[in-house]
Amino acid sequence: MSTERELRQLYQDVHFFAAALSESHISALKEDPAGVYSEVERGFIDRYTADYVRVRNFETGNKAYYSRDTAMFKRI
Repeated sequence: MSTERELRQLYQDVHFFAAALSESHISALKEDPAGVYSEVERGFIDRYTADYVRVRNFETGNKAYYSRDTAMFKRI
């Protein structure tokens, strides 16, 4: 059985598609040198590919790109 934590993490194309279509709030997290993930962005998925995700910030509307290989994405 899946835990809620697993259900909130986005890692497959279908997860990114559903989050983008529903305009779900997501959080982008990156790993620091100590191996701890910290939040770097909150917003909506504006676009995604097999390599990156473009996130549109809630407050400013600025768009930033994050690699799917190095960042973690979660619904919030």
